[in-house]
Amino acid sequence: MDALLGAAGLGDIGELFPDTDPAFQDASSMKLLDKVMAWLTRNGWSVENADVTVICERPRLAGYRLEMRENLAVALGVASDAVSVKATTTEGMGFEGRGEGIAASAVCLLARDDKAPAGL
Repeated sequence: MDALLGAAGLGDIGELFPDTDPAFQDASSMKLLDKVMAWLTRNGWSVENADVTVICERPRLAGYRLEMRENLAVALGVASDAVSVKATTTEGMGFEGRGEGIAASAVCLLARDDKAPAGL
């Protein structure tokens, strides 16, 4: 979501869905992604592709990558071959390597209809 919002200049998920707001406690990330996609669409943006890397020692994601890719493709409104989901480890280094958390990195390419209004 941050990659999408950042590419469109629409802020970040912390601004839009602050963790201090009880309305977002235990919120589904896919429902939040639906809201982000609605904002992008309303502002004339469409997703061309997305590349996502999940960084963790465990769980092993190999058995889930295809399902994650398909789910993201549907949510982003693109073909599954326009989405890449990869997993990597830190070889035991950092909080990910100690099993204390999971990190992710994403980049995307957006296209814009020049006639669309700017801003949220």
